[in-house]
Amino acid sequence: MLDLSMIIGDQTVAGTTTFDILNPATGELVGKAPNATEDDLERAVAAAKAAFPRWAALPDAERKAICGKLAGQLEQDAESIARVLTMEQGKPLGGMGSRFELGGAQAWAGYTASLDIPVKVLQDDNEGRVELHRKPIGVVGSITPWNWPVMIAVWHILPALRAGNTVVIKPSPFTPLSTLLAVKAMCEVLPAGVLNVVTSDDTLFNVGAAMSAHPDIRKIVFTGSCGTGEKVMRSAAPTMKRLTLELGGNDAGIVLPDCDPEAIAEGLFWGAFINNGQTCAAMKRLYVHDSIHDAVCDALVAYSRNVKVGNGLDETVHLGPINNKKQFDKVRALVASAGKEGNVLIGGAPDEGLFYPVTLISELDDQSPLVTEEQFGPALPIIRYTDVEEAIAQANDSTNGLGGSVWSRDIEAAKRIALRMECGSVWINKHGAIQPNAPFGGVKRSGIGVEFGEEGLFENTDIQVVFQ
Repeated sequence: MLDLSMIIGDQTVAGTTTFDILNPATGELVGKAPNATEDDLERAVAAAKAAFPRWAALPDAERKAICGKLAGQLEQDAESIARVLTMEQGKPLGGMGSRFELGGAQAWAGYTASLDIPVKVLQDDNEGRVELHRKPIGVVGSITPWNWPVMIAVWHILPALRAGNTVVIKPSPFTPLSTLLAVKAMCEVLPAGVLNVVTSDDTLFNVGAAMSAHPDIRKIVFTGSCGTGEKVMRSAAPTMKRLTLELGGNDAGIVLPDCDPEAIAEGLFWGAFINNGQTCAAMKRLYVHDSIHDAVCDALVAYSRNVKVGNGLDETVHLGPINNKKQFDKVRALVASAGKEGNVLIGGAPDEGLFYPVTLISELDDQSPLVTEEQFGPALPIIRYTDVEEAIAQANDSTNGLGGSVWSRDIEAAKRIALRMECGSVWINKHGAIQPNAPFGGVKRSGIGVEFGEEGLFENTDIQVVFQ
């Protein structure tokens, strides 16, 4: 059993109390995490604030070199962190599971560390020179979710550090152990106080809410639900914090009539069910033209029958359990309601514990709760359409706008439709294929700002214009 500590400044802090982390596949105790107090948070913020001037003042090349070592630190401990990640989150070790996540974390860390923050010359003529400088903000607070805890931690931490900020991170109470291990590895090469981690189940003290309101935290990066994102915005408003919010999605996929159902089945499946559907940018709704609707359904059912659900430590497993009971109950309720309205093609009934079978439901009305709400689990509604204009309108009829996809042999036709979709990212003949050099973020209720690439890095800076 793991019994890990927080890292605050140059100290490991055990906490006065702990909370249990259970394996969603077995219900067994994986480890204990410290329950931070208000004093712990204050000390973490103070440590980050004290470390900021020296870290921000480092020559850019030196700070870049230190950040460049973080990917290697994660690589050294990747297998041990991956095993802990599987035990606390539930995802399989192999495939697109925990080892995949650790590999992604390394890739994002390495790429982000390599980025530069140049001075931009806006004017240089007889009337004068005008330069745009990007300066670090200060202490950045990071609040991460339970679905991709290590990779999202890296998405938050690396651009903040690369830009010259210091960080206090608070991971989800469902999956803190892998983040504690990842932060410990990174802190081995970072100066004291530059990166701090506090953990809490929020029963004694709501650390996330306190971070959002804290006057010495100058920016919050939050990945999670729209409802919690609203609370972060409200509590951050009095201190005028910078915000980057990557919130919920209800991504739509549109399949055009020229597709080969069997050729796209695998891509559709993993676009919807990567991480058991517990991914913000997973496909949550699938619109299929009437002429190939039944064939696409048949191809997806056939592919689904070969996908093994089970304990992620079993190397033959493709999908693990739903991470926690609250999310399990939500998926179960949505599927139960949809099962009364539509046609359950496969799945539909929960298994033992937190395991839920891959579920495909067709013939649903576009206003069914399984269609309009983000299920965040292994259930996909398939909606029949006859007019592509109707499909586009239905895809856009959502308060969310994170991602979307168009599936067609005609790339130009697909691109024309893609440009009409109201979402931050659109993929053609794939879904959810994010990459570190491409900005990622949502529109409407799916968030504010972007992550990744130069644009994501720059969101961790304040602009200062120098006139001379």
